[in-house]
Amino acid sequence: MKNWNVPFAALLAVAALSPFMVPLAGAQTAIKPAVVYSTGGKFDKSFNEGVSNGAQKFAAESKITVAEFEPANETQFEQAQRRFAQRGQDPIIAVGFSQAVALTKVAKEFPNVHFSVIDSVVDLPNVQSIVFKEQEGSFLVGVLAAMASQSGKIGFVGGMDIPLVRRFQCGFEQGIKYANPKAELITNMTGTTPAAWNDPGRGAELAKGQFDRGVDVVYAAAGSTGIGILQAARDRGKLGIGVDANQNYLHPGTMLTSMLKRVDLATYRSFKAADDGSWKGGTQVLGLKEGGVDWALDQYNEKLITPDMKTQVEAAKADIISGKIAVHDYMSTNTCKF
Repeated sequence: MKNWNVPFAALLAVAALSPFMVPLAGAQTAIKPAVVYSTGGKFDKSFNEGVSNGAQKFAAESKITVAEFEPANETQFEQAQRRFAQRGQDPIIAVGFSQAVALTKVAKEFPNVHFSVIDSVVDLPNVQSIVFKEQEGSFLVGVLAAMASQSGKIGFVGGMDIPLVRRFQCGFEQGIKYANPKAELITNMTGTTPAAWNDPGRGAELAKGQFDRGVDVVYAAAGSTGIGILQAARDRGKLGIGVDANQNYLHPGTMLTSMLKRVDLATYRSFKAADDGSWKGGTQVLGLKEGGVDWALDQYNEKLITPDMKTQVEAAKADIISGKIAVHDYMSTNTCKF
């Protein structure tokens, strides 16, 4: 994350020249898309970077430039959204639940501009709210964690202690208990402020504490803080589980899997819909059935996933999609019970 010390308007001009952005070839474009990232940096190898990947895909295919801004702190959300709207950017994606309050205000000021918000719901006609069933994807990686664990002790290190992160934890625990009712989950949260998303050192410290207690598989649901958690797992010879983006490549051989939260797909589809005229406001809820969450299997972790593990996790996935398994949503009750 950069600490900007130049005028904000200049920042936006620089942001529009991000390396992946493809310049227009000749004709004017019908849309001028933009992204206001969450705090923690665009290249967090997780949540923000997933959004960036979706924007990059759209830019490469459409030859349309995507403007973007990386806020240094939450106070810049409203200003960034408003500046983009003032200069004609449309649609504008606001990344993260923390942007909802600012977006509610700015979207009312610019009723003809299309906004999308990821991980929150803003009930306005010109806002597309995109939320995910993180509990479903977390259930699947919980099944894998329970099957891979030799000690029967599994760890979860979350970022900011909020109901959204507890949703990850609760789904993960339910998946663990589904596969091994005797397994134990040890949980830590990194903090109670937005700084919890960008503290790899603290994440590593918490993970090491869990390893000292017998944990041999840890799920990092903490944004860029997770980089420290997964590195600690690598250093101790334990298994790590990534989140949001596919993080298997970070530490081949110790990354059991990653819980995929397809913010890249949500971003791409939002821009694509705006470009072809099919963009609609309202709320989209993306779970396993909609392809919004999943687990990752690739060349980096395939040796860690046995045929039995794959069979069981895919069976659980099919049962969740069919409704045979109901994964509890922590945010529906603010409790984890199943």
